[in-house]
Amino acid sequence: MPESRIDFYGTFCYYRSVNRLVWSAVTKNTNWRILVEYIFLPDKTIVKNINNFDPDQTLDCGQAFRWQKQADNSYTGTAFGRTINVAKVGGDLVIANTTPQEFNTLWLKYFDLETDYEQIKTEIKHLHPTLQKAAEFAPGIRILRQEPFEALVSFIISQNNNIKRIKGIIDRLCANFGQQLPDGTFAFPTPSALASLTPAELEPIRAGFRHRYIIDCAQKVASGQVDFEVCRFAPLPQARAELMKICGVGTKVADCVLLFGFYRLQSFPLDVWMKRAMQSLFLGLSPEDFGPYAGIAQQYIFHYCRMNPNILE
Repeated sequence: MPESRIDFYGTFCYYRSVNRLVWSAVTKNTNWRILVEYIFLPDKTIVKNINNFDPDQTLDCGQAFRWQKQADNSYTGTAFGRTINVAKVGGDLVIANTTPQEFNTLWLKYFDLETDYEQIKTEIKHLHPTLQKAAEFAPGIRILRQEPFEALVSFIISQNNNIKRIKGIIDRLCANFGQQLPDGTFAFPTPSALASLTPAELEPIRAGFRHRYIIDCAQKVASGQVDFEVCRFAPLPQARAELMKICGVGTKVADCVLLFGFYRLQSFPLDVWMKRAMQSLFLGLSPEDFGPYAGIAQQYIFHYCRMNPNILE
């Protein structure tokens, strides 16, 4: 007979059967509904009937740079020292090369599967008609909850750069200074691994003027001069200022790191695209006007404008 229980603290209910374990994350409101349901197989996890997740929109939108699209339209990427393959098969999300423990401790949070994006879209679409259009245009975007140091170095590298070149630099950084994993891929380098380097030693990654920024970043993180706990928990202006202690980190890079590396959802990065969007489409509004889910709204707007540049003319 299957076991079942409801855990109100973790907002999970689950049941066990002979050959699978299915978890359901639920919201406690008038009508409970399943947010995520998944099945564990020996070398993969299948997230059933997933809504509001599109691999193209999430993994190739410029928030993370270690995902590579494969010939079969799946994505292979490395995060937290693990390399996995992610594919949308029908309505299911298949995460291959992972164990149940890794899914529970890493990928459930990394892909933000516990967050009710349908409810968030319902809340934010009333803020502005264009935001509603943007959310409907790319409903499959989620915020990836990345490792903070990787996000920090990645967005330092991203300055005055394009996605293809950013990915190349990061691949070379990992291959030269990251730990090789059993499958032959490479983990992202640790702060201590980069802190002792010289700009000349970083030449193989071909990041140009950013070499000294990467080293300064690694040194300040490794020494504790930049405190990630401040970035994680302090009010947003203080958290931003903490990151801006690093050479080459301005407001935009800091806000990207707060959003993608520390899951500070009120962070609203303003790059060239977003500044044009705010001036053309949201005149009179400020980032603060987008509320507690400003970062998610920012991603909808950014993708909508990037894919439809004519709306900014």
